[in-house]
Amino acid sequence: MKKTIITVVGHDGVGIIAKICTYLANNNINIEDISQTIVHGYFNMMMVTDMNAASKPIGDISSELEQIGEEIGVIVRCQREEIFDSMHRI
Repeated sequence: MKKTIITVVGHDGVGIIAKICTYLANNNINIEDISQTIVHGYFNMMMVTDMNAASKPIGDISSELEQIGEEIGVIVRCQREEIFDSMHRI
């Protein structure tokens, strides 16, 4: 299974979750787990997704998610699970 970790960070605003989730649904990417918090006006979301049925390669998805993030004023990062795990190992 191709899992991907998507993180979204920035100032809170209307429609952040909707924009990201709509993009994922339109590209056949399933959200397996999601955590979202807002602390003093700062938005933070982390998703574990299943990319097995994705309609595009991960590089395209990552670039397009970054572009959506720029449009709505947040930073969106998309990484394969094994890369995310390697980067965050203590």
